[in-house]
Amino acid sequence: MTTDAIAALKDQLRQLDALATSGALSPDAAASARAELERRLVDAVMASPASAPSAAPQPAPAAAPRVSRQTMLAMAGFVLLFGAALYAWRGNLPGWSVQPGSPAAAPAETGAAPGQAPHAMGTQQIEGMLASLTERLKAKPEDAEGWLMLGRSYSVLGRFSEAVPAYRKVLALQPANGQALADLADALAMVNGRSFQGEPTQLIAAALKAEPDNLKALALAGTLAFETGDAKTAVRHWERAVKVGPPDSDLVKQLQSALGEARQAAGLPAVATTAAQATPAAVAARASVSGRVELSATLAAKAAPDDTVFIFARPAEGSRMPLAILKKRVRDLPADFTLDDSMAMSPAARLSGAPAVVVGARVSKSGQAMPQPGDLEGLSASVAPGASGLRIVIEREVR
Repeated sequence: MTTDAIAALKDQLRQLDALATSGALSPDAAASARAELERRLVDAVMASPASAPSAAPQPAPAAAPRVSRQTMLAMAGFVLLFGAALYAWRGNLPGWSVQPGSPAAAPAETGAAPGQAPHAMGTQQIEGMLASLTERLKAKPEDAEGWLMLGRSYSVLGRFSEAVPAYRKVLALQPANGQALADLADALAMVNGRSFQGEPTQLIAAALKAEPDNLKALALAGTLAFETGDAKTAVRHWERAVKVGPPDSDLVKQLQSALGEARQAAGLPAVATTAAQATPAAVAARASVSGRVELSATLAAKAAPDDTVFIFARPAEGSRMPLAILKKRVRDLPADFTLDDSMAMSPAARLSGAPAVVVGARVSKSGQAMPQPGDLEGLSASVAPGASGLRIVIEREVR
């Protein structure tokens, strides 16, 4: 169901309340009608694409958690833009890859231009909605699904230290919740500088014990093994993730791409491919994007020569986390660039595994990966790997 259709249902709820207040409807009739409209609204929101965590290509749970009716209704507008589908990448580098990252999901129908992150909601609105959910959870602290939603929301916004206590609340209520265990491991790794050492390692093991086929836990376990030099174990976990995950998901596609490198590192034979399939080497050879980044003259006065510039490519659909990243300075602009698999943050999240990408550039005033108000950015439309001659103009200020 589209955003317009959901908005229409919310309109009907407001009209129903007005009729009940005026006395045109009896209390019983109003209650019955409201229950039906609420059911339809919740069903519409829950019918959006299931959320998919991101640490090792943002793995997704086998099924989206069912959120309580009260929480879902309170957060319906927020979920439409950020919750039920992959959140738009806001510039946090450590995201969708085999490295620790934040949860994400498919882009909601916000009316944003193709290949661009939706900006329909300002920071104050998002903060207000998070505050509203937090207040509801204070009144209903036993709502594990609500705490999970809060944790994921903070993670997606790059506020991992605030996500951690929310995930711990879930586990206090549901100690064997494999998804929460994996999400907490992911968030803690980010807080600890993208390191799995210590508690994250234990949490990943606990997540797999609780839910052996949890996609995020499998992807993280494979990442942990690969980083510690145990390529055979990485292959085992990633192959299992590919087997149990949706075949058309971005995560599975990225893991399939990563498996070739992992199998080679483990000394295992490559998986046979059909004649119609390109070899990994052939795909990688085509997997680059190139062009030129410029800073708009209208924003030139807002950038200092030593400000950091991040040039990145990320999937056009699904995850908004980078597949390749390049770092420059404002003084280097205008600058020609080429992004390819050698600039990937992880073997499981590379340009060669994406059918289409969006290329962007952002001037970071703080030099940090997480965008801040005052940063400057520009994005391309969706392009296929192999595209060249792109022109990326940094022409928008982050608010």
